[in-house]
Amino acid sequence: MQEQSWSEPVLAPGRTRRSFPKEFEADAVALVLDEGRTIVSVARSLGIGASNLGNWVRQARIDRGEREGLTTGERAELARLRRENTQLRMERDLLKAATAFWVKESGQ
Repeated sequence: MQEQSWSEPVLAPGRTRRSFPKEFEADAVALVLDEGRTIVSVARSLGIGASNLGNWVRQARIDRGEREGLTTGERAELARLRRENTQLRMERDLLKAATAFWVKESGQ
């Protein structure tokens, strides 16, 4: 298997946006936060959008506790809970419909 270089983003199937490995994001953020370089200069040197890098830096500051907001773990948990909530609502609605059908059929 060929090794991925940092300058070659991974294209997710069915998506037109570029996707980058988490290690790449972490390294890019470290250049800004730990080495004190500007977002624009790091983005330009890595060939990525400054707004994209800015989003990564903002999220890293939240994860480090330097800024208010939902951490990456909290965001993942929220997404999981929303999916679970959707599934439970569908199951409830199906049971309601099945119960109504059963009551109607058994009443005749």
